[in-house]
Amino acid sequence: MLRSDQILATVEMIQKENLDVRTVTMGISLLECRGGSVEETCAKIEEKITGYAGNFVATCDSISRNLGIPVVNKRISVTPVAFVGSGFDANGFVEIAKSLDRAATAVGIDIIGGFSAQVEKGMTATDKEYIKSIPEALAQTEKVCASINIGTSQKGINMDALAMMGHTIKDVAEKTKEQNGFGAAKFVVFCNQPGDNPFMAGAIHGLEEADAVLNVGVSGPGVIARSLERLIDDHNGSSDLRLDEIAEEIKQTTFRVTRCGELIGRQVSKSLGIEFGVVDLSLAPTPTVGDSVGEIFKILGVDAVGAPGSTAILAMLNDAVKKGGIFASKNVGGLSGAFIPVMEDSVLADAVGEGALCLEKLEAMTCVCSVGLDMVAIPGSVDADTISAIIADEMALGMVNHKTTAARLIPVPGMEAGDYVSFGGLFGASPIMEIRNVGKSKRFIAWGGRIPAPIHSFKN
Repeated sequence: MLRSDQILATVEMIQKENLDVRTVTMGISLLECRGGSVEETCAKIEEKITGYAGNFVATCDSISRNLGIPVVNKRISVTPVAFVGSGFDANGFVEIAKSLDRAATAVGIDIIGGFSAQVEKGMTATDKEYIKSIPEALAQTEKVCASINIGTSQKGINMDALAMMGHTIKDVAEKTKEQNGFGAAKFVVFCNQPGDNPFMAGAIHGLEEADAVLNVGVSGPGVIARSLERLIDDHNGSSDLRLDEIAEEIKQTTFRVTRCGELIGRQVSKSLGIEFGVVDLSLAPTPTVGDSVGEIFKILGVDAVGAPGSTAILAMLNDAVKKGGIFASKNVGGLSGAFIPVMEDSVLADAVGEGALCLEKLEAMTCVCSVGLDMVAIPGSVDADTISAIIADEMALGMVNHKTTAARLIPVPGMEAGDYVSFGGLFGASPIMEIRNVGKSKRFIAWGGRIPAPIHSFKN
């Protein structure tokens, strides 16, 4: 039974501390939409998405108003299109992307994910055509997000596919250079990509999922920050407050945040008659002041994000968030942890500008949190092989540690380290991060082949 003080605390979290349900994402299977031609397939895709999601946005908005809990984004994820478009060429995949964009606009959602492929062990001819289509597809659409899974802890890392990623990212940025390479912000490379992640740009509707499922992504870094400030104030900064007590406060606050997300998700699920999937209890920041994961680092005692101790704080934060959320819901999934997307977190972006947070430290921090090198703006002059090698390092962390990790790198055309780029809205802004040792990884990337899975992956 909820106590009255818990109810009041949750109300204050909503009204004053940026608590929201960051996204309700409807996953829709498109496997049955494969037709005899590209045109037929596109028509079936649009028909299925509009059929399932026609009342999706209105239902979310209505339940949000009734419960008084903001739902920031309404999104859709679909079956990875490389499966749906098997046998099509690059032009066919561009047409599928356009059909997804039209469907997203028709039902009024913010973003649609699933323009994706899974190539962790090898690539088919279709997969290669899909990869070839990515730059044009993202340049010609507004709401479509793309992703590709190139590694898992069980299969290793497909280095042939990875070698293509640097060139693909450079091409996407170049085709959208009038928007400072914004297309690259809609493309993410994964290791261990989950099939029930509601957060973009990496959301897909996994092959193991039901025909249609609702997944909810909650957030609340501002809520965690304010709860920690109150806890510290209550102790008057005295030395009797210990880190285990701080972790317990994070856990209990996350519990309440997760409850709000599950409440929204189950109500929307019931109203639409669609199966409820998971709550992803990730701390996803926004550029809004007071809604930052980076701010939590400073509250907990490092004067600059990236200073020694930052990785340890993030590990504690990530663990406490998972523990609180798992206790609150039996349906926890997706990524579930702390995100550190540089451009989407004003404090992290400031740390880059101050020189406190460099790529190497950011990479170390991704070992203990969710996702990875997320929304990192880099100089447009960085070569494709260096970009691929950065991604390879990040994929290796995910593979060896049996965790989801990813890279969303944005080489901004015409900009160099220290310049400032802004995409606006939830995509945020930041200085361009310096990349060291550029051009020194070409021979490594040229090997191709596959990095084998680690020995501890063999558990059957």
